[in-house]
Amino acid sequence: MSSYDENESKLLRKAKENPFIPLGLAGSVAIVGYRMMKMRNRGNTKMSLHLIQTRVAAQGFVVGAAVIGVLYSMYIDHFSKPKDQQK
Repeated sequence: MSSYDENESKLLRKAKENPFIPLGLAGSVAIVGYRMMKMRNRGNTKMSLHLIQTRVAAQGFVVGAAVIGVLYSMYIDHFSKPKDQQK
């Protein structure tokens, strides 16, 4: 088995464990792509300000997805288990 196969299986395993991180990355790519298409119509906004706003929006989406993933994981671990399995 090559290292490429090992890395691919590790990536797939991590994505199955926490599906919100790949969702966050996909959302980040979508936001950046959308904002880059809208760059033409930015009016008199400076380029640096437009890029900073794009970065903040993309980072916010990733952080939001990570927080939702953590909250979901906490819900699964603590609240969805029957009472006899909790300790």
